[in-house]
Amino acid sequence: MAQLYFSRDVKVYIQTAAATWQVPVLDGYSFSQGTNSVEVTLAEMSGSGNASKRGRKLFNDSLAPAEWSFSTYARPFTAAGAALGQHPTHASTAGTGSADAAAETHAVEEVLWALAAGAAVYNTTDSTYESAGGAAYTTPGAGTQAISFAQSNLSALGTATIWFELPADDGTDPAIYKINGCVVNEATMNFDIDGIAQIDWSGMGSEIEESDQTALNTAIAVTGSGIYIDEGMGCDVTGNFIRNRLSTMALTASNTTIFPGASSNGVYSIVLTGGSITISNNITFLTPSELGCVNVPLGHVTGSRTISGNIDCYLDNEGIASSGELFEDLTSSAARSLATNQFALTLNVGGTTGPAVSFAMPTAHLEIPSHDIQDVVSVSTSFHGLPSTISAADELTVTYKS
Repeated sequence: MAQLYFSRDVKVYIQTAAATWQVPVLDGYSFSQGTNSVEVTLAEMSGSGNASKRGRKLFNDSLAPAEWSFSTYARPFTAAGAALGQHPTHASTAGTGSADAAAETHAVEEVLWALAAGAAVYNTTDSTYESAGGAAYTTPGAGTQAISFAQSNLSALGTATIWFELPADDGTDPAIYKINGCVVNEATMNFDIDGIAQIDWSGMGSEIEESDQTALNTAIAVTGSGIYIDEGMGCDVTGNFIRNRLSTMALTASNTTIFPGASSNGVYSIVLTGGSITISNNITFLTPSELGCVNVPLGHVTGSRTISGNIDCYLDNEGIASSGELFEDLTSSAARSLATNQFALTLNVGGTTGPAVSFAMPTAHLEIPSHDIQDVVSVSTSFHGLPSTISAADELTVTYKS
């Protein structure tokens, strides 16, 4: 009898040194790894009898970095404040699955933000992620959690092992794969007006291995302190989904002479119809290339940190702080004299009260809007989250509200 596996049954675990998170993913996840090869061919002129060697030979040179991608909903929650512990079924000492011993705000996908923004060293005492030097960059609190990129100026970010558990159709012998040395390369949130807030994650790892249930159980239960977190998820937990239609935006110019906004305070009132934001680490994996063996990627290095996106709205000329006025100000001769403009831009996905998530960029640069000719004329503006100085890392703070 055939033993088949169905993608809808998958469970995903993300394991760092001191904690393992179970993260619910959406349909469309993928993971793969290719091979780098070198081809040698023969090409010679005709010999006797019109003979000519035309053969080829192929050499496997190295494994390409493993690639993975999946989507999650953005789901903040308030921790139950129960004692932390091990997996309730995979370890002899059952835990609660709680993310925090205090009733503070966390997110189901928090571990992915930790990997994207720093060294991802988990502090089991206060349930924060820290840099290697001990400075926290995820800050849970009463009602909110802030995720800062202030600790992300690193040549190499934190890594994790990602496990994909696929139960078999007959209930026995699950297919289990693990990707070692995983890094988060890119995160994108699209906030279309009728959707639920979700984040598309993608990254790389050093190698995909086929594993088994025993190895997975051992990793979840024993690694580091054995802390296991699965709070805020589940089919019966629906109060922490974020509705995109409630999203708002706050936009304030630093130069109120060129961008006066409302009452010359630099504030523009823009009602969104959609948009997106992307955070990219531009990571490259390094792989040795030795003759006579197939090498495995040994590690990664970061590139420039890129934060960019776009905002969409109707073309509205009602009032001095409307989208039409913003377009006029950005295209004015005075604005063209600025090589870089500067706006404090905050996207409140889901609104200003929880559940919601906000992206605050204090020194964003706006490009000139483009018109989108539909039944109702719209404009779209690209933005870039920039640091206050080129060597700083203060261009973005992500805040969850539970």
